[in-house]
Amino acid sequence: VLSAFVSRPLDLLDLYAFHSFFQSRQHHDADPRFTEKFFTQTLDHFNFNSMGNGTFNQRYLITDQYWEKGFGPIFFYTGNEGDIWEFALNSGFITELAAQQRALVIFAEHRYYGKSLPFEKDSFNIPQISLLTVEQALADYAIMITELKQQLGATDLFGNQTPDLTGAAESNYGGMLSVYMRIKYPNIVAGALAASAPILSTAGLGDSRQFFQDVASVSFFLSFSPKYRHIQSAFGLCKPLSSAQDIHQLNGFLRNAFTLMAMLDYPYSTHFMGNMPANPVKVACETMLRGSDLLGNLRDTAAIVYNATGILPCFDLYSLYLECADPTGCGLGFDSLAWDYQIELCYESNNVTDMFPPMPFTEEDRRLYCSKRWGVVPRPGWLNIQFWGDALSTASNIIFSNGDLDPWANGGVRTSLSDSLIALNISGGAHHLDLRGSNEADPVSVISARKTEADLIALWVKMERTRLQKLV
Repeated sequence: VLSAFVSRPLDLLDLYAFHSFFQSRQHHDADPRFTEKFFTQTLDHFNFNSMGNGTFNQRYLITDQYWEKGFGPIFFYTGNEGDIWEFALNSGFITELAAQQRALVIFAEHRYYGKSLPFEKDSFNIPQISLLTVEQALADYAIMITELKQQLGATDLFGNQTPDLTGAAESNYGGMLSVYMRIKYPNIVAGALAASAPILSTAGLGDSRQFFQDVASVSFFLSFSPKYRHIQSAFGLCKPLSSAQDIHQLNGFLRNAFTLMAMLDYPYSTHFMGNMPANPVKVACETMLRGSDLLGNLRDTAAIVYNATGILPCFDLYSLYLECADPTGCGLGFDSLAWDYQIELCYESNNVTDMFPPMPFTEEDRRLYCSKRWGVVPRPGWLNIQFWGDALSTASNIIFSNGDLDPWANGGVRTSLSDSLIALNISGGAHHLDLRGSNEADPVSVISARKTEADLIALWVKMERTRLQKLV
């Protein structure tokens, strides 16, 4: 999925049709171990008069292939900003862990993403969009875990409930949700694995320049000063640049390409958030340095992200990349609308600490955008208040894993906070590499990290099982 956000009103009927078509073409090779099901979920968990006490169908994937019923734990994946199949097919470590620990696995889809649209094509209208919050999503998961355990008879011989663990959802936001579940519902989940979770930067802590500075350091330093008069033909654009907005759009388009390559710099080819070759940053460096035609080289480098199949005759800047409230990119279709409404980031590039053209995005910029697009005003610092920010030392049983190639890493927890709040830093690891399935190209560092994660999770399950038996 290429990065996208909405900077002007869209025809939602057209977007819904595109989204349905796009989704219908996905997942032909879906993992047969998983069964796709739907859970009847409450629309609004916190207002009894809201939306007529309505419900919606929330999608989830489940496999009991490895489960020892009544004994094995439940690994629950806190779905994040996209189609749940996309994450299930790219988080093989969770099923590998389930095989080791005889666990039931559930991948839950986040409300307003994939097929879990509470109001179908009207989900992104106002006021229907107002039910898209972190708090509602966490309540969804708490309700789903509790009721599915009852439906599945997830109890042991003593009548105790099977211990749960939230298997940290892929990517930054999913890992954050995993942490939040452990903080908010410790009575329901016994621990959390949070891979690539920037819980500090999204809470307004840290440097707004950090992300794109790290993208540049992961990628390579390059001074790019395009000659706009010749750029349409040299760069292969479908339309000539005719305004300052077109130039701004081109800058965002290029910055987004480097962002995705830095995030997805895996040592093998992948089909996640698009099609990437093995070691895409290395491929990009080689492409940029292969000759004297700098614009042609840059065009071919961007094509690694935007034209992997080679079928596009030209780059349409406004269809391949849509600017939005997330400077790091948002995806296409309805998922991009959902993330546009949810996101709380003010990352910016400045061409001083990074290699990208200056593209400021301040809290005031975000406030103006959200007010115009969605009729709401952001609440800076709310995540810091609601989910503890950097005051996490009193929590427990959370693994914070980060790869040093991941530009999200420095927005998360890099130092262990206690014996049960463990930070794992993975040398040579890209975005949530540890959540992916084992591969012969894996560096030793990620193999070691997965072993540590498995051992810690096994310990937490044992502790929770002992605690529950003492209650009998």
